[in-house]
Amino acid sequence: MQRMSPAARLPAALAALALVAALTGCGKSNSRSSASAGGGPSRRLAPLTPQGAVTVTTRNTTRLGGTDPVIDAASIARVVYPGLTKASRPQAVVLVDVRNWSAALAASSLSSAPLNAPILYSNGKELPEVTKDTLEALHPTGAKAFGGAQVIKVGATAAVPRGYRVDSVPAGEPSVTAEGVEQVLASAGGKPPTQVIVVSATAPSAELMPAAGLAAESAVPILYVSRSRVPDPTAAVLVALGHPSIYVVDPSGVSPLTMHELAHYGTVTSIVPTLGEQADPVTNSLAVARFTDGSFGWGIKEPGHGLVFANQARPLDAPPAAILSATGDYGPLLLLESAYSLPEPLTKYLKDIEPAYSATVRPVRAVYNHGWLIGDERAISAVTQAELDSLLEISQEAPEEQSNSPVE
Repeated sequence: MQRMSPAARLPAALAALALVAALTGCGKSNSRSSASAGGGPSRRLAPLTPQGAVTVTTRNTTRLGGTDPVIDAASIARVVYPGLTKASRPQAVVLVDVRNWSAALAASSLSSAPLNAPILYSNGKELPEVTKDTLEALHPTGAKAFGGAQVIKVGATAAVPRGYRVDSVPAGEPSVTAEGVEQVLASAGGKPPTQVIVVSATAPSAELMPAAGLAAESAVPILYVSRSRVPDPTAAVLVALGHPSIYVVDPSGVSPLTMHELAHYGTVTSIVPTLGEQADPVTNSLAVARFTDGSFGWGIKEPGHGLVFANQARPLDAPPAAILSATGDYGPLLLLESAYSLPEPLTKYLKDIEPAYSATVRPVRAVYNHGWLIGDERAISAVTQAELDSLLEISQEAPEEQSNSPVE
């Protein structure tokens, strides 16, 4: 793998503060809805900054991002890594072409511990200004496992500015790139993983979005199969891992023949929606959030968690959001099918895990949920954010429920 010359250690505090201002970019008057001429709430919760980013916080939600995945990735990275102290700088940043969905999804696993690398996007051979500014502000410290590399390029991307140490994962078809990412993941963790996530390279991207956060939380690679076969690079990884546990996200995109072939390499488990739920991106994300198998999986069926919300029409938001699944309050990715309404299965799930307190358990002793919302109001509207905030708010149990509550 090719490395560039040592990074120039330039002070980044001013650049970091400037981008924080750009990404938050909203004054006090912008943090709430204002009355419109008709007396109702305004259509926009907060205006966009020149960079297209906006951050709006309610009691239980925080909105990150803006008009497109490039800005969303930068916004997420800056919240996770302010870059103003050594402890708040990443070891390395992952750079992926925003046009390469399969590479971005595979790269999600590099957001896991111990590397915890944020994902930034190039735009083909161009490095957008917001990406360049974010890279400078984050000022990666260098990953010792990779000879001090500060940028890990996954697939073909734009050139990185001079002064950064760079490692590269070879470009190729999805299974080849995923094989390279798995090698990086194993090197970062010091040992090969015992579990893998498998997805179909031809499945709709919205169906695969939740795999990004699951891979980051679990520190396992995402490998690709085609609908009809297991490609040689994927088979090679599975053989080298010695009969790993294989978890298939969206098995509808994988033929029975391929599932049978996978069983030769390890124990195969499908992650599917609850019986009776129609299979779609929303219910698929809920299935991933609920799923657990021993130490693997989220298994979130109770209150007290972080949650990440994204629009299924913006699949490229999932890979950079994966770091929110592996740091902070560790939230699974949940999907909306529209910016302007909450799907019924998601609403039911949030009510099932709604935090509560009772006469014997004060709110200060209870647990809470928090939601990260990815993208501007074209991804998730202001009204939808308000609805999510209400569903995440802690509430008092009904008297009949309190009578069955344990006394503290």
